[in-house]
Amino acid sequence: MKAFVLDSYGPPDALKLTEVPRPVPGPGEVLVRVRATSVQPFDWHLMRGEPRLARLMPGGPGILRPSLPILGADVAGVVEELGPGVREVAPGDEVYAMSGQGGFGEYAAVRVTDLAPKPATLSFEEAAAVPMAAQTALLALRDDGGLREGQRVLVNGASGGVGTFAVQLAKAFGGVVTGVCSPANVDLVGSLGAGEVVDYTKEDLLRLGRRFDLVVDVAGSLPGRAWRRLVRPGGAHVQVGGRGTRWLQPMGRMFATMALAPFLPHRVAITTGPWRETRANLMTLTGFIDGGDVRPVIDRRYGFAEIPAAVRYQEEGHARGKVVVTVAP
Repeated sequence: MKAFVLDSYGPPDALKLTEVPRPVPGPGEVLVRVRATSVQPFDWHLMRGEPRLARLMPGGPGILRPSLPILGADVAGVVEELGPGVREVAPGDEVYAMSGQGGFGEYAAVRVTDLAPKPATLSFEEAAAVPMAAQTALLALRDDGGLREGQRVLVNGASGGVGTFAVQLAKAFGGVVTGVCSPANVDLVGSLGAGEVVDYTKEDLLRLGRRFDLVVDVAGSLPGRAWRRLVRPGGAHVQVGGRGTRWLQPMGRMFATMALAPFLPHRVAITTGPWRETRANLMTLTGFIDGGDVRPVIDRRYGFAEIPAAVRYQEEGHARGKVVVTVAP
């Protein structure tokens, strides 16, 4: 099969289109014929091995060379073959998955616990935009944020991959949503269900004069002093990500957030991998999607041969929603 292989850390050009053996599904795995994948910060962080501090951590990208040669965390496709012991799906089933790897190839071996039936209302490209970003938003709101109906929710970084799902899911859970984004994305965020949209170039969040039950910081741009003024006592602040740097960020920002937690009058949490109950979460997301409450926002679409260009565009940090790749027609 053909796949973009990462033999050494580097820029998108380090991804080389190569002929490699087709994966063989092991116990509890299925072989998926990949129809589409998406590109996200998770992929290019692994591609560059950054932040470099992460290379030293257990489960990190690898100290000297990449531990995952074929990137592509999101997969949408058709089940081709079953590994030993798999009963949940059958060959020919259309599925989507958050496998953590393999989407940048024509076939991927995926654990059955990491996939679910593809939403009937989505194309393969649309389905590939969902797994990692939407599951991250779901966990940040429902599990780590404890969102309940009627609560006020602030989503900082509302126009990116995770943010666009967070706005829609918060609205679907019955939250009263305020989204923060750049001026170019104000109309988009409003159309996703935010009752109020803050253009961060024109309004100072710290001068809004009100507090929220839950603040989900996807952009990672809010200063530490903001939390007391934005989160009501007893509420929750969930850190999701933020722009990275070569050596430390966004890990340093997350460490600082947790260091502040004992001194704040509200709950603090960080939503990051490893993800929990992936199959069940994808089934929940399918319910929201096929019910009409959630749709992926797709900025650009690329062909399989254009994966390095897709990664390069996503790495620039200006994508509205998701960047998807058609692997096979």
